[in-house]
Amino acid sequence: MSLIVHVTRSARRRRTVSARLVGDRLEVRIPQSLSAAEEERFVKRMLTRFTAREERRSLDSPSALLRRARELSERYFAGVLQPKRVEYVTNQNTLYGSCSFRSGHIRLSHRLATMPVWVRDYVLVHELAHLREPNHSSRFWKLVNRFELVERARGFLMGAGLDKPWAGDEGPESADDVDSGIEEGTGIHLPETPG
Repeated sequence: MSLIVHVTRSARRRRTVSARLVGDRLEVRIPQSLSAAEEERFVKRMLTRFTAREERRSLDSPSALLRRARELSERYFAGVLQPKRVEYVTNQNTLYGSCSFRSGHIRLSHRLATMPVWVRDYVLVHELAHLREPNHSSRFWKLVNRFELVERARGFLMGAGLDKPWAGDEGPESADDVDSGIEEGTGIHLPETPG
């Protein structure tokens, strides 16, 4: 993304600097007394910050999420597990992700958008695996464990306050799982919020 920068110097502004994005224009306000070198340093830092934010937003669009899920399917499942739709939702208060294997719809908690991409990828792989195994059986965990950062991502989610980043069993160590039949949707649970 290419931003147009507009700098406004103000004699009334003494020590504070500010920047805001208006369309494709970065509006920067600085004190009149700021040196050219300080202005350049601040503008460069703001350009980096706002450009990264906009790039992240484009990565989080439904089409980009679907594309990423299909890339992960190709990498870990030979492209066999194909979701129909992937999107962030704000109404998942107890889940990081959920999958309806009948419709092929994967929903991710909007909270994942602020986490590292490899954590989101782990949740996507977890939900993709539900397209084959709609439960948390040992076969399901065998699929999920193809993701090379599974333990790191689970640790990150636990560190974010999640007691169990899986739902319905005791996790991938539970080898004696029995299929409990077909469930409409399964997901990764969030911690309960106080209050």
